[in-house]
Amino acid sequence: MNPFIHPSAIIASDAKLGAGVKIGPYCVIGANVELGDNVELIGHVSLNGRTKIGADCKLYPFVSMGYPPQDFKHRGGPVSIEIGERCIFRENVNIHPGTDIGNPVTKIGDDCYFMVGTHLAHEGQMGNHVVVSNGAQIGGNVVIGDHVVLGGLCAIHQHTRIGNHAFIGGMATVTTDVIPYGFVTGNPARLAGLNVIGLKRRDFSRRTIQDMRAAYRLLFAQEGTFSERLSDTEKSYKHDEFVTEIVDFIKMQESRSICMPHLGR
Repeated sequence: MNPFIHPSAIIASDAKLGAGVKIGPYCVIGANVELGDNVELIGHVSLNGRTKIGADCKLYPFVSMGYPPQDFKHRGGPVSIEIGERCIFRENVNIHPGTDIGNPVTKIGDDCYFMVGTHLAHEGQMGNHVVVSNGAQIGGNVVIGDHVVLGGLCAIHQHTRIGNHAFIGGMATVTTDVIPYGFVTGNPARLAGLNVIGLKRRDFSRRTIQDMRAAYRLLFAQEGTFSERLSDTEKSYKHDEFVTEIVDFIKMQESRSICMPHLGR
């Protein structure tokens, strides 16, 4: 199926358009943009630079992607954006590419949903099935795992890591790494427990959730040092793949601070 292009759209001759692409009124598509099959641009979408968008994605009015990153150290070298399949970008979403002084590629996985007014800054790395709620702002070099939910108007500080299945509460200000399966809220954000509701919705068994909660209580107890509790948790749950994922996440970058619970919790 040939692409449908509205007469008011401006498409560079070198842009690559897959089968069944629909480009609505007043869209502007640059020379190095590549759109997969059945991508739909509703209207007033502006895509520039080396921007590759996978099949079946849908972009709503005033989405902007591929313009230079807001990093003063970037010198204008080749950078890009790579987006997976079936992602949705609602009105006024903004995505920046990587930088030529770090990771040149900003990458988004499959089946992600960006709601109105959200922003993913330079060098962001995002997994699959991520929901970014209205107004959420994600700084540069942030790494986000699979099945993460970012609440409305939250702010994610640069270089932050967010593990798989984590939930970030609305208006939270996240400046430290969030463990997989964690639930954080507040300003500054604090760990409030596990994302139990999300785990139930994704069909984690009751036994699995019970074991994860027991491991959580051990890891974030008040007795001993955090290093000691981490070691105890690793030993006690070495055969539990989900607890091991949390332990490995913490140990992967020990120079990074972990989002912790409030004192007394």
